[in-house]
Amino acid sequence: MPAPPNDKEKTPNTQEPVTLAADKRFTETQTEPLIAFLHKVIHFAVRVLAVLMTAVILWGIGDVLWMLYNQLIAPPFMLLNINDILATFGAFMAVLIAIEIFINITLYLRDDFIHVRLVMATALMAIARKVIIFDFDKVEPNYVYATGVVILALSLGYWLITQKKPKDTEFPIDKE
Repeated sequence: MPAPPNDKEKTPNTQEPVTLAADKRFTETQTEPLIAFLHKVIHFAVRVLAVLMTAVILWGIGDVLWMLYNQLIAPPFMLLNINDILATFGAFMAVLIAIEIFINITLYLRDDFIHVRLVMATALMAIARKVIIFDFDKVEPNYVYATGVVILALSLGYWLITQKKPKDTEFPIDKE
């Protein structure tokens, strides 16, 4: 089986190669004009999403500040009850999750990064936010158990993908 062409090699038709850096599954050089154009469109869309996510993050920070201001000026002045604190934690976590999603979006532009670990970490953060804002008086026990199972599954998955592989199980593509 012939080796895949090097990303820096030119193809016989002398067109500049375009690699699909957004997805490791496309490691071969693509020189078809339609594929190259679509690849550029996808990269542009990812950049637009990054700009929009930045706006969402800034909006979320403004929301946290507004929420804190309103809760602190309401009677009793400068005191927060437990529901106010939990709502504030939820708003903080929402901003942190938005930041993680922004990082996910920008890392899709890179080809030297495996995205699964970051997506799993973002999912763990999102489910942690859900647990932090649980109102256990209103949540059914089965919902809590199911959330626990999701947390265990995500944690196990994250642990598995962060483990280093032994040297004898590396595949040739891993050594590049």
